Amino acid sequence: MSNKIIGVIGAGTMGSGIVQLAAVSGCDVVMMDANPLAAEAALEKINKTLKSLVEKGKLASEMANTAFSRIKIGRSMKDFNHCDLVIEAVVEEISVKKELFKNLEEICKPSCILATNTSSISITSIGSLCKNAGRVIGIHFFNPAPIMPLVEIIPGLATANATLAESVEIIKSWGKTTVIAKDTPGFIVNRVARPFYGESIRIYEEGIADFATIDWAMKEIGGFKMGPFELMDFIGNDVNFKVTETIWQQFFYDSRYKPSITQKRLYEAGFFGRKSGKGYYDYKEGAIKPEPVKNEVMGKHIFMRVLSMLINEAYEALYYRIATPSDLEAAMTKGVNYPKGLILWGTEVGLSTVLETLEQLHSMYNEERYRPSLLLKSSVLSSRK
Repeated sequence: MSNKIIGVIGAGTMGSGIVQLAAVSGCDVVMMDANPLAAEAALEKINKTLKSLVEKGKLASEMANTAFSRIKIGRSMKDFNHCDLVIEAVVEEISVKKELFKNLEEICKPSCILATNTSSISITSIGSLCKNAGRVIGIHFFNPAPIMPLVEIIPGLATANATLAESVEIIKSWGKTTVIAKDTPGFIVNRVARPFYGESIRIYEEGIADFATIDWAMKEIGGFKMGPFELMDFIGNDVNFKVTETIWQQFFYDSRYKPSITQKRLYEAGFFGRKSGKGYYDYKEGAIKPEPVKNEVMGKHIFMRVLSMLINEAYEALYYRIATPSDLEAAMTKGVNYPKGLILWGTEVGLSTVLETLEQLHSMYNEERYRPSLLLKSSVLSSRK
C-alpha cells in the first residue's frame, strides 16, 4: 500500500523506526515531535541508517534515496490533514495520549485511522474523548521497528471493523506479521512475558541465584537468546518497570503482575541499563561482568520455575480469549524471540509437569501469584481421561 500517507508523532527510537519502515515500504511520511530539534536529529539518524544498509548490501542505493525523500518533518499538527494513518509514539501517559487524539480528530480527514503505539494503555480509554472512536486502534510495534517482524493490532471496544481490516492490510504490506489482541492490559506479549522478568527477579530476591546465574540458566538450559536481566537492561529498566507497574495497576493489583522493589530501586536510582551505563550489570568501560554459577541442577530448577509461570500465563490468555492460539504463539516467537511458542513448549515438557510445578509453588508460598490457570488444569485433566 505504497500510496498511503503516514503521519508519525514522536521522533524517539520507536517513532523514528516506524518512519523509516513506512518510507522504505513506499509510503510518504510526515514526522513530527514536540521538540523540533528531536525531529531533525531523528531525520539525520534515519539517513545514516539507510546509508549503512546500503553499505551492507541490504538496501539498494536508489531505494534508500527514494525512501529518504519521502520523509518530511511536520511543523504543526495541521500537516497531518492529508494523512491516511497517523501513529503516535509519544510518552506513555494516558492524559497526553487522550488530548493528542482529541486534537488529531479535529485536523485529520474523517477516513484517517488514528493509531497508538502504546504497549500497555487501554485503546478504548485513549479513544474515549474522540467523537468517532471507531477509527482509533492500537498498532504496537516492537523495538527496533524496522527489524522486529511482529506488530500487535489491538481494536478498542468502539473500533470499527473497517479500521481493523485496513490497519492489518497496511501493516502486512510493510512486510510485518500481524496478530490481533483483545484490549486488555499488556495485550499479548507484554502480558504473557511478565513472568520472564518478574519471576526471575523473585528468584534473585530469595537468594537462590544472582543475576548472571539466572541469565545463564535461561540461555544455556532454556535456549533464550538473552537472559531476563540482560534483556531488562537492553530494554531499559525505566521502560520495563513502568510497563510492569501499569499492567499491575490495570489488573486491579493482581499479584501475578506485582512489580519488584529491586527494579523499583534501580528505576529510582536512574540505573536504566545499557543506555545509562548501569542497571543489573555495570556497562562502564573496564567493568567486569560477573561469572555465573554453572550448577546444572540449580539451573534446571530456575528454568522450569520461570517457564512454568510463562506457560501458565499463556494458558490464562487463551482462557480469556486474548488471542487465538496461533496468534499467541506467533506473538511470543516473533515479538520477543522466544525459542518456541509457549503452548507448544508446554506440550513438550508436559502440562502435568507444569501444573505440578505451579501447585508446589502455590502450596509453598500460599500466594495467588502461583495459581494455575483453569484452562491449564482442565487440559491436564482431559489428557488423563
